[in-house]
Amino acid sequence: MDFLGFQASIRPDTLAVEDLTFDRRWTYAAFDRFVSQVASDLGQRGIGIGDRVAVLSKNRAELIALHLACARCGALFVPLNWRLSRPEIDVLLADCEPALFFGDSLAGDLGLAHEPIDNLFDSAQNQTPMAPRSLDKSLPSLILYTSGTTGTPKGVLHTEASILETTINASLVCQVDAASVFLCDTPMFHTIGLITCVRPALYNGGRLAVSDGFEPERTLSRLEDARLGITHYFCVPQMANALRQVPDFEPSRLGSLKGLLTGGSLHPEPQIRAWLKDGIPIVDGYGMSEAGTVFGMPFELDLIDRKAGSVGVPSHRIEARLANASDEPLPDGMPGEVQLRGDNLAVGFWGREQAFRDCFTADGWYRTGDIAIRDADGFYRIVDRKKDMFISGGENVFPAEVEAVVLTQPEVLECALVGMPDERWGEVGCLFVVPRHPEAPPTPEAILAGLDGQLARYKLPKKVVILDELPKSATGKVLKRALRQ
Repeated sequence: MDFLGFQASIRPDTLAVEDLTFDRRWTYAAFDRFVSQVASDLGQRGIGIGDRVAVLSKNRAELIALHLACARCGALFVPLNWRLSRPEIDVLLADCEPALFFGDSLAGDLGLAHEPIDNLFDSAQNQTPMAPRSLDKSLPSLILYTSGTTGTPKGVLHTEASILETTINASLVCQVDAASVFLCDTPMFHTIGLITCVRPALYNGGRLAVSDGFEPERTLSRLEDARLGITHYFCVPQMANALRQVPDFEPSRLGSLKGLLTGGSLHPEPQIRAWLKDGIPIVDGYGMSEAGTVFGMPFELDLIDRKAGSVGVPSHRIEARLANASDEPLPDGMPGEVQLRGDNLAVGFWGREQAFRDCFTADGWYRTGDIAIRDADGFYRIVDRKKDMFISGGENVFPAEVEAVVLTQPEVLECALVGMPDERWGEVGCLFVVPRHPEAPPTPEAILAGLDGQLARYKLPKKVVILDELPKSATGKVLKRALRQ
């Protein structure tokens, strides 16, 4: 019996999952049965231990059922980022080699051969539920893809045991209980959308409302809906700010909301205090695909105000430290790399064992690559990134990946991408280009046109600057700090 089966046994008639897009509802008993039927359906298709089941689809209850069913079969669930281009998706599929690939209309639009996920609900209804069986919880059940700084895809491997740790950590820092109701419209190819928004609610006997995506007016309406009674909502800061820009925004109508939970990007303090002024706790946190939810703020308005800009503290189940370039621990007040240790950590990268081992220090701490400062009260504040990655609208953008695509254009001799501040997206890309033929340089518009369809939209630079040469060090390394300035 897993956590869903346990909840089905003690609160069978309690509403567990509501799919707002398709107007479907399941009690705990019904959803547990549905997951078991999906597991049987997978078994009928030949899926077993170690097989990969990939999916390209916007949020829907079937994604949750598929992930839990894969865990019951010993298979690995692989949700793919539907914002990627066809070439990028092809790379991921070639890497994970799925035995089964589900998709919605997005997969069809990309011309990908797939099993229609629209048919899964009816197909599963015809199956006899899989009988409960004992499986090793150390078996991987999830591959979450996140691009590396070289542009090579990295499939982060999680087990049901490591996912359980994130579930418990998120439950603790986000004060989740059986009365909690989560609205999930964050994409389920992210750890926030698939794990942090889903598992704590169901693990604690609460309720989950699933939406196919964020639309400011629609999302705000659902947060105000007394029937839904949403208590927890996860989003990136840019989404939270978009809610406030809705013309009829009225915070008094958000009476059910216990906390607005944000992460994935640095959050401007003025925006935090605007929510606090309205009496709504806006709880910043920190996490990553490799570690799930790590830090979280309390729900106390005065404390959030005093610590505005902080991402909070870890639960007692996670060890965290700040270290210098030699991996030596640093005292409070000193900026250093966030390093982690705990059972919440991923167990590997798909097909890249050495790359995973390289992420750890000699004494077993995971290097996150993020720089933070810890104050005397133990609260962490992210201040910089060790690598050149920047975050646009909550999505990680790795410059080397974009630069590699730009350099395929014959008119480009050299290029460099850096992040620059943007009021709407937090950060966007600024691309510096040295033309191959200075006497007849390409226009910025032509360079951007050459990237169309080659990269996800959020990775595309928003500004292109033509230079005679890139600033470089004596060793020939591009000085990105000078480009940012």
